[in-house]
Amino acid sequence: MDKGRYLSELTTRLDYLFKNTDLLDEALTHRSAGARNNERLEFLGDGILNFVIADALFKLHPDLREGDLSRLRASLVNGETLAEIARDLNLGDCLKLGSGELKSGGFRRSSILADAVESILGAVYCDSGFDACQALILRLFDHRLKNLPNINSLKDPKTRLQELLQSRRLTIPVYDVLNVSGKAHAQIFKVQCTIEEINCVTQAEGGSRRKAEQLAAEAAYLQVKKKLNV
Repeated sequence: MDKGRYLSELTTRLDYLFKNTDLLDEALTHRSAGARNNERLEFLGDGILNFVIADALFKLHPDLREGDLSRLRASLVNGETLAEIARDLNLGDCLKLGSGELKSGGFRRSSILADAVESILGAVYCDSGFDACQALILRLFDHRLKNLPNINSLKDPKTRLQELLQSRRLTIPVYDVLNVSGKAHAQIFKVQCTIEEINCVTQAEGGSRRKAEQLAAEAAYLQVKKKLNV
């Protein structure tokens, strides 16, 4: 199957026909293939994508707070999700890559695929304006917008623990670094999470203080739920 067939199938899957096909060509050209590449269109597409998804979530969930809306948007607008969309579109088959990227399998690399999706969005905007670009984004994200994850599952353990304690009018936890071991480039942090009011103490280790705190908070969250019969 030749490249022209791949491009024809791509426009069918996008349900969008470019008036200026040079824009599509630019959107599919990785920087490794030449000076005229998709980086500028990627920049444009990224901004539009974030706005359109933010607008959709704002309208879908009028009662959610800013933090929850931000978490939902982050769960949708990220490299992993964009790479999944690119694979659904068989976008890798259409990319123009330099010889080095071709040899290393760049057409399968998630970061390259994700950037190409944003570039196509930027190209559609340049080709037909905002409304056409918004319509494409909503088509590509339709299933994900209709099947959003549970808000609590998107919150990090420290946030979930703090919100649980505050909902029961309990004091927030205290995190203490008990020990730091290992060489400078591979340190291990041991952290303790203490909630004195309900006699809850957990400890955890991680490759950073933040990671250790999150693990200790996760363990504490489970203990608190058990103690409070939540």
